[in-house]
Amino acid sequence: MKKLLGPIGIIIAIVVVLGLIFVPSYNKFVNLEENVDQSYAQVENQLQRRLDLIPNLVNTVKGYASHEKEVLTQISEARAKLAGASGPEEQAAADSELSSALSRLLVVVENYPDLKANQNFTQLMDELAGTENRIAVARQDYNTVVADYNKQTKRFPGRLVASMFGFGEKEYFKADAAANEAPEVDFGDDKD
Repeated sequence: MKKLLGPIGIIIAIVVVLGLIFVPSYNKFVNLEENVDQSYAQVENQLQRRLDLIPNLVNTVKGYASHEKEVLTQISEARAKLAGASGPEEQAAADSELSSALSRLLVVVENYPDLKANQNFTQLMDELAGTENRIAVARQDYNTVVADYNKQTKRFPGRLVASMFGFGEKEYFKADAAANEAPEVDFGDDKD
């Protein structure tokens, strides 16, 4: 019996040591994953805020620029893509397309001085600008917590815990490749 107590004691000691190593690491992963999820929800919240503002903006512009249907259609299509996007990569691409369409709308607005003076339009543009800033901050915060999480998945003993319990790397919210290019804007006064 005394011969069995020695190996059992060693096994128990090993289990305790492993528990002291892995339990805190596992709990840290749980906390980091929750931070990533919470931060991503904030990005989605701000994107939704922008999606909610756009119909009001488009309707205000429609009254003044009814013949600018192409730009308004592009905004509606881009808005629908963003609303249906899932995951950071798909949302970033749709967000980039919507931002490009909105920038074309701003060029159209320059041709309508009465619209620029419209108080409702001005208020909507201010809200949209504020929302764009909130989106930028939310993306930055999301990418920061993703970086913390991904670092933990690559370090020891986090790498072991991550592989044992299925904690994989998280995806950053990256701008679409087209975001590096300035959108082409047709001012309509080029005569051939």
